[in-house]
Amino acid sequence: MTNRIGGNEGDGNTSGPSDPPGVRRRALLASAGTAAGALGIGTLPVAASDAWSTPDVRGVGCAHPQFTCGRQVTAADGMVSSVDPIASGVAAGVLRDGGTAVDAAVALQYVLTVTQPHGSGIGGGGFMVIYDADADAVDVIDSRERAPRGATADMFLDEDGDPIPFADRIRLGEAVGVPGTVMGLETALDRHGTRPRQRLLTPAIDLASDGFPIDGVFAAQIADNWEKLNDAATAAYSDANGRPLTEGDTHVNPDLAETLEAIERDGPAAFYEGDIAADLAATVRDAGGSMTTDDLAAYDVTIDDPVRAEWNGVEIVGQPLPSSGPSTVASILKLLDCLDIGRYDRRSPAMYHLVGEATSLAWADRNEYMGDPEFVDVPSDALLSDAYLEERAALVRAGETLADYEAGECVAPGAPSGVEPVRGPSPDPKRGSTTHFSVVDADRNAVSYTSTIEQLMGSGLMVPGRGFMLNNELTDFDAVPEGPNKVAPWKRPLSSMSPILVLRDGVPEFTVGSPGGWTIITSVAQTLLHRYVYGLEPLAALSEPTVFTTECPPIMWEDGVPARAREATSRFGQVWSDTSSGDIGNVQVIEIGDDELRGAADPTRDGRAVGVDRGRPQ
Repeated sequence: MTNRIGGNEGDGNTSGPSDPPGVRRRALLASAGTAAGALGIGTLPVAASDAWSTPDVRGVGCAHPQFTCGRQVTAADGMVSSVDPIASGVAAGVLRDGGTAVDAAVALQYVLTVTQPHGSGIGGGGFMVIYDADADAVDVIDSRERAPRGATADMFLDEDGDPIPFADRIRLGEAVGVPGTVMGLETALDRHGTRPRQRLLTPAIDLASDGFPIDGVFAAQIADNWEKLNDAATAAYSDANGRPLTEGDTHVNPDLAETLEAIERDGPAAFYEGDIAADLAATVRDAGGSMTTDDLAAYDVTIDDPVRAEWNGVEIVGQPLPSSGPSTVASILKLLDCLDIGRYDRRSPAMYHLVGEATSLAWADRNEYMGDPEFVDVPSDALLSDAYLEERAALVRAGETLADYEAGECVAPGAPSGVEPVRGPSPDPKRGSTTHFSVVDADRNAVSYTSTIEQLMGSGLMVPGRGFMLNNELTDFDAVPEGPNKVAPWKRPLSSMSPILVLRDGVPEFTVGSPGGWTIITSVAQTLLHRYVYGLEPLAALSEPTVFTTECPPIMWEDGVPARAREATSRFGQVWSDTSSGDIGNVQVIEIGDDELRGAADPTRDGRAVGVDRGRPQ
């Protein structure tokens, strides 16, 4: 069931180049036996709660007795885990003052628009999964970008009918979808918030007006994408001498501050109507796109019933299509359950073989059948049925592969009973940016939220005079106009974002999600595997080295995947990338107990978990 709200009227997968490698801390932690305190999986435990404090914004200082900050921390009255220390601190401050998880999430996302514009922001969209403790219900708010009504099925083909190279496609105005983040945040606040929008936007406005020191990842993305950025973006991200900002430089964005002030004052109407909308649409059209102010005025979000799947004694609950993420995560995990993966040691050749084969089976079905359900009849229930997945798992054999990967073969999709295969084109292999964060409040309301502008720095287009970057989300459509994920006007591209709540007996006990384009799915699935099958604590579960593949190997791998496992599985046909792919994803989790919350932030970037204990003396 889908209810449409917002807008005046109404008719995937984050992707792009690889995420920045950061400082390879996941591999270091994994090889050292990473720990919060001592997790018991190695010989060199590492303290997870490290010294850290935010700048003087409406956030927190970690020396304050009511806050605890680190890579993995525990607290009683609230928890935030995000990629950005400033944003985590702001959200924790909202929780300390009695705000709900949604209040904190709204403040956090607006701050990320300022401090992490390379990954998400008001020029993009996303998916928010919310557990309302009073209602004992899960709400799913879909603010995915839509193709403008002027979009055409062949808009990513050149004059000869061939796909425009992906590196060129991502910079086109045609790549920009109608943004949904502002409408999504306002909808969540209307349904589950307790604090006024004006109060929650203040920290982001102050940061944009007064400035903040940029981190190494932000600086690297400015430098790496400098040639892609339009004039407005290069002006915003350069110093007084016109050079790209570097780590530690203060970034001030008065244009963005004014945009946020307009939203603070007038709500979504300030963004989707009037001068901001006119400037946004003109920026897209000047770059070759078709977006109009009518497209923006008509934008809506949907309130969806979540996808649900029983697995290993718990229930996986997340965003349904047009995000393929939670469905594909559930498919992988249920296939691995059929294969009794827990019999095999973690990091053993057999374990990696089964993970690779199960992932290939799930991806073959994902790419064959999935698309925007407003346009495509997707057999979602059939694809997740126990009988079908048992049939698919029975294809996996020890000591051999599902296809001749060395000869370039791919795993074939299945055919659930009564379902006709679609035989769409093979999409471009994609990795990408995005951000994920998790928030839980004192009443155990929970938010798992993944948002994006697609590629790092999106399309490279900043709206002149408005200070925010625009997405290139429509490159998540298949360029060849065939199959369930082809371009159509007002359609949403297929996504791999995987915001998930794990419920036990109907109550959330874990939140998880990640950025990383296609690799989101495997990052999230393997974090859940490590936590629930191999019993690792949250930080260790997300720090354990992961692998990624689709129906067409090679298998990408992080540092820490044993050479012996790669060598052993190669002997019977698995194909691995020649070198490590660096860090895959950036997972943020919260484990939810009755009396204690435990948050963990992926060590591959500068994120932090921040916990709140309101009962401690100030």
